[in-house]
Amino acid sequence: MALSRSSKLALSFIFFSCFSPVIPSLASSDDFLQCLSETMPNNLVFTQSSPSFTSILVSSIRNPKFFTPTTVRPLCIVTPTNASHVQAAVICGRRHGVRLRVRSGGHDYEGLSYRSERAEEVFAVVDLASLRSVSIDAATDTAWVDSGATIGELYYAIAKASGDRLAFPAGLCPTIGVGGHLSGGGMGMLLRKYGLAIDNVIDAKMVDAEGRILDKSSMGSDVFWAIRGGGVGGSFGIVLSWQVKLVPVPPTVATFSVRKSAAEGAAGILAKWQELGDLLPEELFIRVLVQKQGANFQSLYLGTCAELLPVMRAAFPELGVNATHCKEMTWVQSVPYIYLGATATAEDLLNRTTSLDTFSKATSDYVRQPIPEAVWAEIFTAWLAKPESGLMILDPFGGATGRVPECSTPFPHRGGVLYNIQYMNFWGKDGGGTAQVKWIKEFYAFMEPYVSKDPREAYVNYRDLDLGQNVVLGDGDDGVTSYEDGKVWGEKYYKGNFERLAMAKAEIDPDDYFRNEQSIPPLICEKKQTLRKAAHGHAQTV
Repeated sequence: MALSRSSKLALSFIFFSCFSPVIPSLASSDDFLQCLSETMPNNLVFTQSSPSFTSILVSSIRNPKFFTPTTVRPLCIVTPTNASHVQAAVICGRRHGVRLRVRSGGHDYEGLSYRSERAEEVFAVVDLASLRSVSIDAATDTAWVDSGATIGELYYAIAKASGDRLAFPAGLCPTIGVGGHLSGGGMGMLLRKYGLAIDNVIDAKMVDAEGRILDKSSMGSDVFWAIRGGGVGGSFGIVLSWQVKLVPVPPTVATFSVRKSAAEGAAGILAKWQELGDLLPEELFIRVLVQKQGANFQSLYLGTCAELLPVMRAAFPELGVNATHCKEMTWVQSVPYIYLGATATAEDLLNRTTSLDTFSKATSDYVRQPIPEAVWAEIFTAWLAKPESGLMILDPFGGATGRVPECSTPFPHRGGVLYNIQYMNFWGKDGGGTAQVKWIKEFYAFMEPYVSKDPREAYVNYRDLDLGQNVVLGDGDDGVTSYEDGKVWGEKYYKGNFERLAMAKAEIDPDDYFRNEQSIPPLICEKKQTLRKAAHGHAQTV
């Protein structure tokens, strides 16, 4: 009976919001909470006074530096169990001037899915953790997966349903939420063979800023293009679920892990690794973890050790891979093996918990020209030898990813990219992190001559607010995000695709309801809002 009443209220609010947009600045948080209580079960809404508020908030915080007494926390956390609850949250939020932030796995490097940089902002979090269904269609080799599922849960379900004959090309970390990962691109160890996660998305269901549920057809081609790589942080709406194309994998894959120290010539081996590019088979992916005085080369090969070893001897003899390095297993076993270690099992993919003991800072680059061996030697001696140093994770490109035109998806880092660099540094509870953050910023500055230029590219799933933050034009909540200011950070993530993303934003959310410190601005409102800002300033002076 309650569900029926909620549905009727939701429909009435949808009708109202479609034709009578409410000015957010006139509404109150109390009215918002009252609206939620009338449209969804009370046990799905946790206010700051709720006994479970802190535990729900912490459940998907991956970086404890965003869980402090000064962190700007949400007015409440909404934990929907079906689409109508998400609709109700959006409609109540629009009606009463409370913005929503969307959290799936909580891996946003800046924590923007559950916190704000602005102390004055009133917002709620829609936590999708209970929307985690995975449905495999073996007849069509496709799957529907909810945004609140983790990558690990998706992988486990695919392997179980397909008898280890199918996979999905996404990231390594099993606790990443599907929603955020696919919204930003989704790089992983199958990208040279099958491209990015977003290259394999074929449909989606999304709640827009008016509370409507849209699919690929009803949202339109521009918006469907935009959410596949340009939708991090819910810029266009709240994606409930994704239909993805699954890819074939052999019953046995091979992996190896080989570490070379600086004394063993790691700089020269890294220089050689950069130049291999498309010389290696697309079935072979070799990433590198560069830390302290060594480089660890980790590989996934879609085939057996007997097939892999001759390839390595012919194409990359400098690494010295032999039979003792090579291990065989199923594809689903390779994910925890590479990411978690040799004792990990496929069941570990289902563990959603992470530790709050480690603080971190990260940023990223793309490399289009090989970095000279002498520079790698300097990196080892001048940067990685420092006691506060972090690490670099190098992920190779080429293959299927490079054959996709830059404009096919918002993710533009395609042809000509040799590899991505992720810079990371960590510290514990007892350390302040000042030295570690300083190391990242100074090392990032040092790397500028050797990475992509005009713009210096970055990966949006490794979000970094140091690249720039949004500026709102107009009167507070009644304004919209500045397109020109957004370009400062936006073109680093999206290059020339940023303008098209802003046009899609104007099409689906012209009032800029879904926004955060690095959300896509609506392009068509820029001139209007500039005039509004000027008029407002003139009125104040008069």
